[in-house]
Amino acid sequence: MKHVFCAATLTLICTTSVPADGGARMPYRKDMQPIVDAGVVRHLPGLLAYYKDLHANPELSLHEERSAAKMAERLKTAGYTVTTGVGGHGVIGILANGDGPTVLIRGDMDALPVVEETGLPYASKVTSQTDDAHTVGVMHACGHDIHQTCLAGTAALLSETRAKWRGTVVIIAQPAEEIGRGAVMMIEDGLFDRIPRPDYCLALHVSSSAPAGMVAYTSGWALANVDSVDVTIHGRGGHGSRPHEAIDPVLAAAQTIVALQTIVSRRVDPIESAVITVGSIHAGSKHNIIADEARLQITVRSYTEETRRILLDGIRDVTINTCRAMGCTKDPDVVVRDNEFTPATYNDPVLTQKAVSVLNQVLTPNHVREVDPVMGGEDFGRYGRHLKVPSFIYWLGAVEMNRFLASQKPGGDPLPAIHSSTFAPDPVPTITTGLRCTTALALSLLSRE
Repeated sequence: MKHVFCAATLTLICTTSVPADGGARMPYRKDMQPIVDAGVVRHLPGLLAYYKDLHANPELSLHEERSAAKMAERLKTAGYTVTTGVGGHGVIGILANGDGPTVLIRGDMDALPVVEETGLPYASKVTSQTDDAHTVGVMHACGHDIHQTCLAGTAALLSETRAKWRGTVVIIAQPAEEIGRGAVMMIEDGLFDRIPRPDYCLALHVSSSAPAGMVAYTSGWALANVDSVDVTIHGRGGHGSRPHEAIDPVLAAAQTIVALQTIVSRRVDPIESAVITVGSIHAGSKHNIIADEARLQITVRSYTEETRRILLDGIRDVTINTCRAMGCTKDPDVVVRDNEFTPATYNDPVLTQKAVSVLNQVLTPNHVREVDPVMGGEDFGRYGRHLKVPSFIYWLGAVEMNRFLASQKPGGDPLPAIHSSTFAPDPVPTITTGLRCTTALALSLLSRE
């Protein structure tokens, strides 16, 4: 996420926020907020301990056994009907409370292969074996420990206030978001056969560029399609001193990398957002050996299906024809890794406008900010797309206030990004804000008592 907040945001009303008294207000009663806030205060010590335990004991994608068990225990204690082992380690909690809308609230559980360097007293010291037998450090560098904590706390608050609303709450604790597989795994394992059909889907994600106590949102496209493409270019090996006797795949790869950038600049409508990044190139083993082949790993980002297709088709066309022009021994292998595709996340504009009205009631307008969409990926979008129902995900500020203010001064240290080994949310105000906002959003969508 880009640095979209500034110190002035803390004192000036944001002109891009939907007014709190706008015509699209959800039926959220502000008299509920003191009840919610009292619950937040009551639960906060236990949730803070839960958060620190999650942070100190992270688990990689597809290995979230402990996290899932902890979540299932909390949901059962809160009175939910719980199903575990959905799509791997996914957890479902259902709280049926009479006739009314069904609201799905999702949080993700997996961590990243990152060695933590925050220096926190509850920092992760966990190491794990990857599927290819490498030992790696493990860290909640993307804030999924905050997500789990807010999910569990919101579930408890909605259970405690169920005399005030009618409908059904569905809690989804999702595995494997970091590899873009968790949502589709749960869906393919019959998620929507196991729960009432949701009318709305909600989620949050921490922001590493916003101070704790603030939230941000985007209407429409919020996060991008993410595709991964593997390319193998076939040359003919030889001695580095006699390149005329070989076909150099490294040179063909270099020409291909440059040519790929013309897809975005010359094939895609300039108004559309698109990214092609070659993140990895591997070839050869020694200075004076021309390799037999070169391998590229490419990430591709877009919002619309049309732009996605232009990018993927363009990568295939440009790569094949560049390699032919370079005299490669055969056409390159161009493989789109469909099992790693993450679809773009779309915030329904009507639901977003209504949600911002609620957020402006829970916080204040100068703490609710509209921001540009990002080209990062998030598989939360799969739920709403599959069901064709409105979805809304918002950004939850997580940066300690003094650190944020210092970063805004000339020459100030930049803030650690998510996925950084030094990313460390300020837990108390971050969790408090996430609980207050998500609970209020859910209550505004459920029927009144």
